[in-house]
Amino acid sequence: MHYSPKMFAAVLGGAAMVTLGALSAGLVEGQSAPASAAGTSQMTLGATSTETTPPNAPAVGDAAPSIKGPAPLPSEEQGLPG
Repeated sequence: MHYSPKMFAAVLGGAAMVTLGALSAGLVEGQSAPASAAGTSQMTLGATSTETTPPNAPAVGDAAPSIKGPAPLPSEEQGLPG
């Protein structure tokens, strides 16, 4: 399908407008609250950390197959008897 240059420019311009609108909405939403009347507002972020000792034994034991040795062939894959 062949688009005319005018149609291509219109689609490209529309996509640019949508992208700019989304970016500006994200920036406006991400701005902090305005300063209070008493002065500038300040946000304090804290972090909680708990130190623990790691366990000596692993949570999951070693993986081991339940069948030892090769699995038997299906009857249609077995050779002639004897």
